[in-house]
Amino acid sequence: MKIGFIGLGNVGGKLAGSLLRNGFDLTVRDLDHKVAEPFLEQGAKWADTPREMAEACDMVITCLPSPAASAAVVEGDDGVLSGLSEGKVWAEMSTTDEAEVKRLGALVMARGADAVDCPVSGGCHRAATGNIAIFCGGSRDAFEKVLPILTALGRRILHTGELGSASVLKVMTNYLATANLVTLCEALVTSKSAGMDLNTTFEAIKISSGNSFVHETESQVILNGSRDINFTMDLVVKDISLFQEVADRAGIPLEVSPLLIEIFKDGMSRYGGRELSPNIIKRLEDTCGIEIQAPGFPPEMTDDEPEAPGYEVVPVGRASI
Repeated sequence: MKIGFIGLGNVGGKLAGSLLRNGFDLTVRDLDHKVAEPFLEQGAKWADTPREMAEACDMVITCLPSPAASAAVVEGDDGVLSGLSEGKVWAEMSTTDEAEVKRLGALVMARGADAVDCPVSGGCHRAATGNIAIFCGGSRDAFEKVLPILTALGRRILHTGELGSASVLKVMTNYLATANLVTLCEALVTSKSAGMDLNTTFEAIKISSGNSFVHETESQVILNGSRDINFTMDLVVKDISLFQEVADRAGIPLEVSPLLIEIFKDGMSRYGGRELSPNIIKRLEDTCGIEIQAPGFPPEMTDDEPEAPGYEVVPVGRASI
């Protein structure tokens, strides 16, 4: 199967790298040709337009920073849509809006092609090693068609239901991760101010009911001083705002979500939208005149889960076995 990949950013570049590493016939495209050069040197082909890619490939994957960017790539002049035909697949791996992916998906399916939304979850470091989790929304037939590609990209793959369902679950999980990050920042600053050793604090959280994936990854990069998880404050605001829109459409009067959006918008106003997301802790550090860093803490983020040679299709009742 010939695969096209549009969007070679923090996550997309790592996913496209997995496709190359696994021997797929890959065509790439990005607004910045320079980021594509390493892929071209390893044997990938270049598409001058999304339409050209869709005409040449069996499956086109988009992994872009916003719903607006995806819409421009799919339905713009010389867009993906104009190059699709019966039997082909558009796979949206961006973190995007449920309503928008359904709208674009309907246009794709009207041309006889399949549409799936298949965002990833688990962090950029796991995207690079193939340990990432993937949600996939779309018909069962479309899911089965793209499964061989998804298994080259991630380890745990969950068919979530109809098109758009994966996008809802993705922004929900990002919302939960954001809430966890903010509370961890408060916990670390409070523990430091109370005289606790931060290495000991990290271990106490890790072996307790307060532990989480976010603690084991983002607390590490806070304490080792790098603050780098390849994710920025503007992307946090985009993702949690998409979750808020899901809740608004359902008429759910959320209380924590608006506060998180306010906190990160304040962080953007202070430090800039491209500031690394764990540096949201700087709001408290600056206010309290305190630095949260642990001398001797492991300098690199670790992942206790080894690189996976295989994959797991996560069962959900009878429908996903």
